[in-house]
Amino acid sequence: MATILPSRAGVALAALGFAALGLAACSEAPSEAADLVLVDGEILTMGEPGTVEALAVADGRVAAVGTSEEVRALAGPDTRVVELGGRTVIPGLTDNHYHGIGGGPGVDLTGARSMADVIDAIAAAALETAPGELIVTNRDWHEGQLAEHRLPYRDDLDGAAPGQPVVVVRGGHEYVLNSAALARWGVDESTPEVPGGRIGRYPDGRLNGELVDRAKDLVTLPAAAPPAPAAVLDALAEEYAALNARGLTSIRYPGGPPEQYRAIERLRDEGRLTLRVNYVLRAPRGAGAPPLADALATWPAMDEGDEWLRVGGVKLGVDGGFEGGLMREPYEEPWGEGGTFHGLQTVPTERFIETVRELHRQGWRVATHAVGDAAIDLVLDGYEAAHADAPIDGLRWVIEHGFIPRDDHFPRMRALGLSVTAQNHLYVAAPSLVKYWGAERAAWTTPVRAYLDAGIPVSLGTDSPVIPWDPWWMLHHFTTRGTISAGVLDPAQAITREEALRAATSAYAHLTFEENEKGTLEVGMAADLVVTTDHVLECEDPCLESMEVDLTVVGGRIVYER
Repeated sequence: MATILPSRAGVALAALGFAALGLAACSEAPSEAADLVLVDGEILTMGEPGTVEALAVADGRVAAVGTSEEVRALAGPDTRVVELGGRTVIPGLTDNHYHGIGGGPGVDLTGARSMADVIDAIAAAALETAPGELIVTNRDWHEGQLAEHRLPYRDDLDGAAPGQPVVVVRGGHEYVLNSAALARWGVDESTPEVPGGRIGRYPDGRLNGELVDRAKDLVTLPAAAPPAPAAVLDALAEEYAALNARGLTSIRYPGGPPEQYRAIERLRDEGRLTLRVNYVLRAPRGAGAPPLADALATWPAMDEGDEWLRVGGVKLGVDGGFEGGLMREPYEEPWGEGGTFHGLQTVPTERFIETVRELHRQGWRVATHAVGDAAIDLVLDGYEAAHADAPIDGLRWVIEHGFIPRDDHFPRMRALGLSVTAQNHLYVAAPSLVKYWGAERAAWTTPVRAYLDAGIPVSLGTDSPVIPWDPWWMLHHFTTRGTISAGVLDPAQAITREEALRAATSAYAHLTFEENEKGTLEVGMAADLVVTTDHVLECEDPCLESMEVDLTVVGGRIVYER
């Protein structure tokens, strides 16, 4: 029996001729036909009534699910009918922590697979630039993709471009400079350490060129000329089309400027936005009352927006990334520097707590980057201070990443009603994490099984471009704990295919307070869906890693078709 009418969202479909049918089977075509029907497939609604053969869409919502015969009856002469031929349909995929698609200006290292590839790419760029001109790489690569599993350091880079300043950008937390670049910015062995940062050294004490987190402030890279507003929108539209092609229908920006929000807003207003965006604004670095007040005066309001674009809160940070996550126990040697290096705390404790309390007072939802276990300690201290001012346990505040939770964290997280956004960093960075933290901590990284077992709501994402943005790589990693170059780490932390799919659909909707609007393909929910070539829950590993997408629909509109 076909299920007709919204069962959860309360969307009025009466104008489309569906209302009079109630929950009964369709005995005749409605007065106005469905816009889109998909028949003869396996549709995983991830809700009621489970797996069905067919689905109808009207006015951007799921209008009916049931047998192919029942749903075909809802088609009219202008209805698009998709013959699935046994293919699978799932709710649209999401990314809870997406900065951008990557690429951009600079020497492209995304295809490098060895140290020689890195050196050759920089050497080729040196031949095309004037003597003394700065060479900068793009950021979206990781040493885990190299055969050597290490960064290029100062001496490597000196050989690539003798006498020419080079800055290798790796992710969002680290630069590596050659000798000419160190000299250009006056960084030498006498330069004092930067609070919240790290200046890397070789074993003999010479600088190795690494500038981590706040130490990057010693370098000022030239700003790129701002593109024309129309070019910004065109680039966004092209980027989102690429995401659609891999089944993404919603993304969440975890800390961006208001200018980017306004650009996405213009794209929406022009009718060119092809996925749904939850936008979390980035607090001023180090926060504190005066800079925070200045920022708040320029921001859109909390929860401003609609079902396509909405402000979701404020992003803070308390520690570094792979090379600077703040730990209770020191890093492995030699990174532990004789048991003294525990990672980087990038903001003073008092200032973080002050900022969290002030944001709460002004009605903002807070999300905080925390990698190490000591960083999670600090975040929980800050959130508990805000909770003492006024309860936050219904506001779904967020810990971003949460690489290394401990058993004593889970009760505190539950008491505050927190959500965790998990990403597949381990998939790429496993070799580096083993070096920094040791095999045990590296293998524990982002233990989604433990979070779920502890009753902590978890959604999934990538942190692109720090980690490649393909959602299927993410799903493969969390269901297998497989990595690209270090095998399988702690398979006990793997989750089932169904758990992973829910974490990438309905759990994301919970994160953004949209669980009554999207995340399942129940009647009345947003018609955000993906047609895959293989059965997501039943195909043989490693099928998710290379899953093909045939069709992506957002709000009932086909945004990608293979």
